[in-house]
Amino acid sequence: MDRRTFLAGLAVLTAARGADAQPSGKLARIGYLQGVAPVQERDDAFRKRLRELGWIEGQNINIEYRYADGKIDRLPAMAAELVRLNVDLILTSGTTAVRIAREATATIPIVMVTGEPVSTGLVASLARPGGNITGLTHISKDLLGKRFEILKQIVPNLVRVAALVNPTNPGQAVFEAEMESSARALALQLKVLRLQGASELDSAFAAIVEWQAHGLLVLEDVLFTTYRVRIASLAVEHRLPAVFGNTTYVVAGGLASYGANFTDLYIRSAAYVDKILKGAKPGDLPIEQPTTFELAINLKTAKTLGLTIPQSLLLRADEVIQ
Repeated sequence: MDRRTFLAGLAVLTAARGADAQPSGKLARIGYLQGVAPVQERDDAFRKRLRELGWIEGQNINIEYRYADGKIDRLPAMAAELVRLNVDLILTSGTTAVRIAREATATIPIVMVTGEPVSTGLVASLARPGGNITGLTHISKDLLGKRFEILKQIVPNLVRVAALVNPTNPGQAVFEAEMESSARALALQLKVLRLQGASELDSAFAAIVEWQAHGLLVLEDVLFTTYRVRIASLAVEHRLPAVFGNTTYVVAGGLASYGANFTDLYIRSAAYVDKILKGAKPGDLPIEQPTTFELAINLKTAKTLGLTIPQSLLLRADEVIQ
């Protein structure tokens, strides 16, 4: 092979590699639809992974950020606006937001991070979701029993457990049925309190105290995530050991959490964005499940509540806040 032929071949190979690492063509546009206020760690991790995949804001991609700040009634208008902007795909999380995005468009691909996409009717199956939706699930229903067990380890004489749920969340019926089953299996009494707004928090905690609950479970929901600092504070104020679904609550002052790593889920969602922007059909991309789960414990909160966390739990914990 002569030098000219070698250099020509090298140029073609380099161009091909560059095209794969840094997609060319029109400026792609992502709709970033979130029911909560910005969660900086997740948002930053998502953008970082996109950059690693060759998608750089302002160069070959724009991200249209829409945050409802816990006001779910704002989501339909935000989703409709993203559709009018003709975004190339929508990234969203939570059953309510995913359903609203699906109602807004049947053609724009949707990448989701949510709990129970099959049982709530969002997709046909995890292996073949079909339609315009794919993404990741944190399989929250299957983790409820584990959270009861953690609460029982922290509170050895646990009998009565209260649970906060949002009845407007399309997945709550599934979650409530699983909670009742898990509570029965552990011989626990369960009191479910259904809240639709932050104004109901004080009365809900008053009812929990009147019932003389020994502990509290808080299900994942946009409402509770938005007001996680206040919920954690109320639990401490009323001396209620509480277990939550992810570490953001523990960072906010909650006692303990067990669930999927949401930051990792957002990092992994970038791979779906990359594949779809390169031509993959969302309905053909299997929905991923988490492979690891995180146990987080706030020792400062435990001390305030006068609790001693078992050494077995501390040794298992992925994050311990002093």
